[in-house]
Amino acid sequence: MKSAVETLNPTRVRLTVEVPFEELKDSLDAAYKKINQQVTVKGFRKGKIPARVIDQRFGRGAVLEEAVNDALPKLYTEAVNEAELNPLGQPEVDITELKDGETLAFTAEVDIRPEIEIPDYSGIEVTVDAVEVTDEDVEKSVEQLRERFASTNPVERAAAEGDVVTIDLEAKVDGEVLPDGVANGVSYTIGSGELLEGIDEAVTGLEAGGEATFTSQLKGGSAEGKDAEVTVKVTAVAAKELPELDDDFAQMASEFDTLEELKADSRKRLENMKQYDQATQAQERVLDELLKLAEVPIPEKLLEDEVKTRKHNLEHHQLGQMGLDLGKYLEIQGKTEEEFDAETKEQAVKGIKTQFILDELVNKEKLNVNQEELTEHLMRRAQSSGMSPDQFAQAVVEGGQVPMLVGEVARGKALAVVVEAAKVVDTNGEVVDLEDDEEEVEAAASAVEAAVEGETEEKNEA
Repeated sequence: MKSAVETLNPTRVRLTVEVPFEELKDSLDAAYKKINQQVTVKGFRKGKIPARVIDQRFGRGAVLEEAVNDALPKLYTEAVNEAELNPLGQPEVDITELKDGETLAFTAEVDIRPEIEIPDYSGIEVTVDAVEVTDEDVEKSVEQLRERFASTNPVERAAAEGDVVTIDLEAKVDGEVLPDGVANGVSYTIGSGELLEGIDEAVTGLEAGGEATFTSQLKGGSAEGKDAEVTVKVTAVAAKELPELDDDFAQMASEFDTLEELKADSRKRLENMKQYDQATQAQERVLDELLKLAEVPIPEKLLEDEVKTRKHNLEHHQLGQMGLDLGKYLEIQGKTEEEFDAETKEQAVKGIKTQFILDELVNKEKLNVNQEELTEHLMRRAQSSGMSPDQFAQAVVEGGQVPMLVGEVARGKALAVVVEAAKVVDTNGEVVDLEDDEEEVEAAASAVEAAVEGETEEKNEA
């Protein structure tokens, strides 16, 4: 077999392959055997029809077609390996010559992973938020814990902010009660903002048995986005009683004996959370700077497929779960379809660039992923998916996704190498020391996921 490679552009090549006919012998034998099993010829047992009879009855062309279809994948793979190419996606194959008993020639055009020169990243500098936990942050954390241990007691008075009311709701649009516009026995904390806009003002001041009507734009259901006339009736009012903030509360709500110990633990946990957030922020910003330095050609077909995949996942999975279509989503986001397409393409380009350059770094630095790192990553992915680690692991194995997870961790390790070489300072001007431990690698893997899956920093903050 002879093969040659023509570079069409930095991300696409054309393979030209010539194969002596004798190399098709195994495929020809397989073709005759397959046809033998599929056809019946009078006077011959099934599977025992001579080749010359098959040629006479069904045509040599049918046999050649079957043989070529059998041989092409293997011949293409041999040519790719011989040329040491990294193909992306399926090739476009064209048979240019087929002479029975002489030669098979074909061309195969395919996208390839481009050669990337890793830039000098030692001069990268980024600024991240300082890790600062205020007394107010600690008080808020303890207050949230206190809310979890609150009790409610019925009261015979008008409802006020912070009270828990039991209410019946009825929504009308154009004077007609909606099929899904009635709800009874709903528990609602006044001031929580968890229901309809305007409901806090409507129920405040009502006693049990009182009702009010207000207009509000519906957030979901059959008349989503429309203004509805909502009647709310209060059937019960209960005052929320919070436990006293003292040592008894600390013993009830935690493993600590004193309130001061509980607050100290809250402060430590908040610091750890902010340190992880700071590490992830550093990874994201260093990655952005690295991508600015690197020249990374993008295969057109790969980009086109990636954009289609992202749009399909958004429309048919994420928005479907929220009961939205793309048009409604764009209306809520205040974007045109053209703006959305441009943004999706930009995110896809960033995701592809991220994978290409970090994969190149993995190879250059000879980075490996050990079992402990993979398990840690799997646990975090399971948590974010809402599945148990065992369920997630089973789904990953059954779906053949283990190499994907290994790749995510490896890219995280590659990014951690770049971050280690970069200068990271916080908003106070202090140098941030990001150690290359498991937590930092996991933070880097999170940053890589965000880039590859199209999440922006602004979205995360929102």
